[in-house]
Amino acid sequence: MMLHVPEVLTADEVRKVRAALDAADWVDGRETVGAQGAQVKRNRQLPEHSALARELGGTILAALARNPLFFAAALPLRFVPPLFNRYEGGEHYGFHIDGSVRALQGTGQQLRTDLSCTLFLGDPREYDGGELEVVDTYGTHEVKLPAGDLILYPSTSLHRVQPVTRGARVCSFFWLQSMIRDDGRRSMLFELDQTIQKLRARHGENEETVALTGHYHNLLRMWSEV
Repeated sequence: MMLHVPEVLTADEVRKVRAALDAADWVDGRETVGAQGAQVKRNRQLPEHSALARELGGTILAALARNPLFFAAALPLRFVPPLFNRYEGGEHYGFHIDGSVRALQGTGQQLRTDLSCTLFLGDPREYDGGELEVVDTYGTHEVKLPAGDLILYPSTSLHRVQPVTRGARVCSFFWLQSMIRDDGRRSMLFELDQTIQKLRARHGENEETVALTGHYHNLLRMWSEV
């Protein structure tokens, strides 16, 4: 399941994050990938463990915590702290699949990457190219969203970032482990949740919405890994 989550960050939050990033020092993006990724990755990143990355990542995680659509779709258990990248002058990232497990620095924990997230931090009119291209069983999808919007997609997906031929593409990207490992089950729970919300908005709380909510939580209890 791919999902566009609009307005994760407010316009004011985007301005503050972008101003900090535009003044930052960037490093070669190949420092954070393995041998395969290094062959196709050409971009720059904010140093992974810098104080600025931690500060801006905290802003993003706080915004996600107050976003009910994101939570319903992702059912997050834990996150890799957000990272930040920049593409310009023809930089790109060729087709690849994200690594399946990442270490959480300083915790001794490992995280299974169930879902990948890209949060766009620039207006699409600021740059040419730079589309995120995701391939799944339904075809190839190109994504280029307004500043502050996020795309959520399975980390099992083959994907790439097309070359940026004008301007600069600035984004945050990160991964999460969901309480629900299986993408099909997670999608079913999301659809059930959204249906309950629509019924509740249309008819108010009633016997049927209470029963459906009970089914939702029983399925979540059956399938979740926490």
